[in-house]
Amino acid sequence: MQTAAELGAPEPRRMASRPVDWIVEMMAEGAAVEVIDMRELGMEKLVKTRLAYSRAWHHVSLASPTTPSLGRLASRIAILLMGKHKPIWDPSTDCGDYVVATGCNDVLVTGKKKEQKMYYKRTTRPGVMKSLSMESMIRKWGGGEVLKRAVRGMLPKNRLRDKRLERLKVFEGEAHPYRTNLVRFEGRIRQVEPEVKTELLKQTSVQRCD
Repeated sequence: MQTAAELGAPEPRRMASRPVDWIVEMMAEGAAVEVIDMRELGMEKLVKTRLAYSRAWHHVSLASPTTPSLGRLASRIAILLMGKHKPIWDPSTDCGDYVVATGCNDVLVTGKKKEQKMYYKRTTRPGVMKSLSMESMIRKWGGGEVLKRAVRGMLPKNRLRDKRLERLKVFEGEAHPYRTNLVRFEGRIRQVEPEVKTELLKQTSVQRCD
């Protein structure tokens, strides 16, 4: 049996899948094209892996009545920062997401923790250990500092702890500059309308009022 080279036919070129119109043009020029499935090259697995490592943004409002207490909330935020809710999680890989916590001035604690919980600061000199109650810390630094310290204590004590904690954005009020980064906001899919559309709606509403 004669080969393609002996018959004078062009050698087929192996290349990955491309748009159909591009393949048709190549075949019209007389080139023999052999289409390869991306799954044979392992590219599908690579694409899925890159998508899995993309970081999402989560929003937590401490002013909501359904928000749990400080300890339970900090444990859930720590899981999101570590990425343990993803199937690709690995202890040595930083695959966590971003978390935006608003309304931190309404942090919820049970019992008398605001008066009894103490935070200590130690130095290398003897007799200079300083203590600060949770109530004083909220008054001085805000509830966001209390939430950050609670989450920091629940993260693994390794080189990734500071990097993970940087992805936690805390705000005392409900306003924050990361609204456009959130995929879901208050349980609903974010819908961004053009500015022209909103201006037209404003004009029509003013005309109706007149």
